[in-house]
Amino acid sequence: MVGVSKRVEAPSQGNREFTMTYANFAHIRDIAYDLTGITLSDHKQNMIYGRLARRLRALGLSSFDDYCNLLSEDSPELHEFINAITTNLTAFFRENHHFDFLKTTAFPNIIRKNMASKRLRIWSAGCSTGEEPYSIAMTLSATAGFSQWNAKILATDLDSNVVDKGRRGIYQEDRCTGIPNEYTRYLKRNPSTGEIKIREDVQEKIAFKQLNLLHQWPMKGPFDIIFCRNVVIYFDQETQKKLFARYHKMLAEGGYLFIGHSENLNRVSNDFTSLGKTMYQKK
Repeated sequence: MVGVSKRVEAPSQGNREFTMTYANFAHIRDIAYDLTGITLSDHKQNMIYGRLARRLRALGLSSFDDYCNLLSEDSPELHEFINAITTNLTAFFRENHHFDFLKTTAFPNIIRKNMASKRLRIWSAGCSTGEEPYSIAMTLSATAGFSQWNAKILATDLDSNVVDKGRRGIYQEDRCTGIPNEYTRYLKRNPSTGEIKIREDVQEKIAFKQLNLLHQWPMKGPFDIIFCRNVVIYFDQETQKKLFARYHKMLAEGGYLFIGHSENLNRVSNDFTSLGKTMYQKK
């Protein structure tokens, strides 16, 4: 369990529907850390209140005391609790230089390296609602040389709700504005609803699964590429060290690791060579 941080009084309750004491927040913070490795600092109290107040209403509870009592070991509410507290900010082709690197450097190198096996494995760890793995899959589909390959993408997330949305591959039109013109051929627009669906041949490249990164991983690997972007910023440094050590073991020799723009491996791992712009290669 995470150590107790210096107490900061809970923000003013104002006209809040429910009272959340600091003891309530500390209890929720510790459960979140134990289950997910996510570190909730004291300034996240308002955010946690807003997300969990919806659960209290749905459950017909009158106080955070009642909700905290509900979060016992093996409680079915723990599943909904995890879904509620996790953050799922994403976009198609976010940090577009990563996908340019796939197209111009990583994919050509892997084609040469794996020509005999014609095998490619990519993992989007923290895939959220699917925009990242679909961006990878579209880039893969547009790259010459993979037509006869056994190429698969694994997309995982802690939140089962966003995994289900990603699996469906249907998005509002405004969510797709960041997709470069060269990849719009992989989209199908429903004229009656305005929704955009990812083309089936692109969807077929991806397997969506719910996965807690801190638990045992069922897959064997090795992966040629791992995307883990804007995930470890929610973990403390010790958890980050363990996670990147596991990624290192799961990557093929010379495999590539992509992390988020606000993340780095300084004082976390020496197992990767920096390629610049939060791109790394296994030593």
